[in-house]
Amino acid sequence: MSSSQVTEHITWQSAQCYLGQVLVACSDKGVCALLTGQTLTPLMERLRSRFPRAQLCQAESACPSWLGKVKAQLTDGRSAEPLALDLRGTEFQQQVWQALQSIPSGEVISYTELARRAGRPKAVRAAASACGANPVAVLVPCHRVLRSNGDLGGYNGGVAIKKALLAHEQALSAR
Repeated sequence: MSSSQVTEHITWQSAQCYLGQVLVACSDKGVCALLTGQTLTPLMERLRSRFPRAQLCQAESACPSWLGKVKAQLTDGRSAEPLALDLRGTEFQQQVWQALQSIPSGEVISYTELARRAGRPKAVRAAASACGANPVAVLVPCHRVLRSNGDLGGYNGGVAIKKALLAHEQALSAR
C-alpha cells in the first residue's frame, strides 16, 4: 500500500490467555480492536479487513503499556486501570456500547434490557447487531448479554469464548 493510500497507523500485538490467542490493536485514540481465536493468521486477516487502509505495525515491545492494561482487564476487569478506546460505529451502536460498559462483571442482562438501556426499547435486534459489531469485545462486554430465555445466543468470538468469559467472571465474583 502506498503512503498516499494509508489513512492511519495502527499498532498491534498479540498474547496468549485463557481465551486462546488475543490480538489487540491500538490507534492514536486508543484500543480499536480486540480479536480472539486459536492462531494469529486469521486474526491478522480480520484486522486487515476491519482496517483496509491502515498501516498495521507490530508493537516494538512484546507487551506495550496498552496491552498490559488489556491483559489486566481480561484477568479481572473489576479493578483494572481504565483504557482509552477508539470505538467506531453509528450513534445507536455507540449508545449500545456505552450501555454494555455499565453492566458489572459477573452480571448479565437480556438483549431486551440492553435495547431499553440504549434508549430504544423496541430495537432489540438492532441492539443484538450492535453487540455483533463490537470492535473490542470483552473490553465492551457484550458477552454479558443473553437471550430473554437465558440462552447464550451468539457471540462474535464464538459461543465457547462467551461461555469462558462468563464462567471466568462468575468465578471472580464468587471470591
